[in-house]
Amino acid sequence: MSPASPDTPTRHDQHGRYPRAETVEEFAHNLAVVHKRIADACRRAGRDPAQVRLLPVSKTIDEARIRLAYQAGCRLLGENKVQEAHHKWEAMQDLGDLQWSVIGHLQTNKAKLVARFASEFQALDSLRLAETLDRRLQHEGRSLDVFVQVNSSGEDSKFGLPPSDVAAFLRALPQFTALRVRGLMTLALFSADAERVRACFVRMRELRDRLRQDAPANVGLDELSMGMSGDFEIAIEEGASVVRVGQAIFGARAVPDSHYWPG
Repeated sequence: MSPASPDTPTRHDQHGRYPRAETVEEFAHNLAVVHKRIADACRRAGRDPAQVRLLPVSKTIDEARIRLAYQAGCRLLGENKVQEAHHKWEAMQDLGDLQWSVIGHLQTNKAKLVARFASEFQALDSLRLAETLDRRLQHEGRSLDVFVQVNSSGEDSKFGLPPSDVAAFLRALPQFTALRVRGLMTLALFSADAERVRACFVRMRELRDRLRQDAPANVGLDELSMGMSGDFEIAIEEGASVVRVGQAIFGARAVPDSHYWPG
């Protein structure tokens, strides 16, 4: 348990209730609210808010509303399904500085799409996928920031490596020279029990700190991507450097999370 703020609750009770942003002003307001939540969590934990990157998650959001979010300041967006992300990337080529982070499970047969357009991939969880991505990136003449996904909750339904497998996995990654390893990513337990959620984030921070001692020289472990709309304050208190926030920015989604995350 973090000594900074042991009583911080989750906000999973708001899941599906966030009002839908429909104007640039509403997006700007929602972004300001989220940034304040980030700053408040950092203050409780004695951290600098500049150490935490907000990744707005635009899954299921149509092009028109993404353009409004862009006008409100969003320049990097997270997407779970690579085909959906690739379609949006193609449709918004006129927004030259808009970048895309793929944060959902990726099948190897779709790695070529990620290699073509993504600036970041946060769900690396197999050497087969690493090899395929590396080969496709070499073909495209590109490199890619990647995060290794870890199953911190131990749920069978979740993707990601077991914590005990991560060290060996990291040792194998330097051979894939187009992949720039930045850190670890996880999905915590989806629960109203804040301490069970916090335990997932503590497990990740402690794992990262242990792995840093023996990680290959060119494998970066500075980043911890963890926390979503309902629990990112707790994640920040436990060391998150990237928080993935969708509904608190865009509003409630019509498509249930089960369509995007394992249940």
